[in-house]
Amino acid sequence: MRLYVIARHGESTLNREGRISGDPERPVALTERGNEEARELGLQIANVPIDLCLHTRFQRTRDTAAIALEGRDIPFVVEPLFDDVDVGSLDGAPFDEYRAYKRAHTRKDPFPGGESLDDAARRYADAFEKTLSLDAERVFICCHEIPLRYALNGASGSDQLDGPVHELRNAAPYLFDEEALRRAVEQIRIVAS
Repeated sequence: MRLYVIARHGESTLNREGRISGDPERPVALTERGNEEARELGLQIANVPIDLCLHTRFQRTRDTAAIALEGRDIPFVVEPLFDDVDVGSLDGAPFDEYRAYKRAHTRKDPFPGGESLDDAARRYADAFEKTLSLDAERVFICCHEIPLRYALNGASGSDQLDGPVHELRNAAPYLFDEEALRRAVEQIRIVAS
């Protein structure tokens, strides 16, 4: 059986500060709590065989994966399709400002200088579809809250990508088999069309 373990990165400094981060070029470190969350993630998946690790261009996903998989001989591959939403000029803004923008606009409206939530959703569907085509039976994906949320809600058949599951813990593993991940891809594409 093909298995996909997907986790959000550990707590970052911007998470703790309550600010949004959407630029992979901006270095954002894990906090000490984020490092501990990554170590706990490693314990949770220690007995799960993993053939390949995918992570985003954001250092916090690479760091989380490196800590969680420490001591295991697993290839790491950067997959930019899983990158966090490009929020353009809102990068570094407080969460409240980001949420206010979202409330005042539709999913189809791009963030100033960035992408729309629907554009990001279609990118995530492409990322999951690409992952399904890989020649790896057991894949660990360390990404961000939004692609994981969309996968969970899409796999359940929800007609909205932001619910019913909305807030996800940092560095908690979520398991998908091939069928569930395919359902997620299909539903994300439907909702974001």
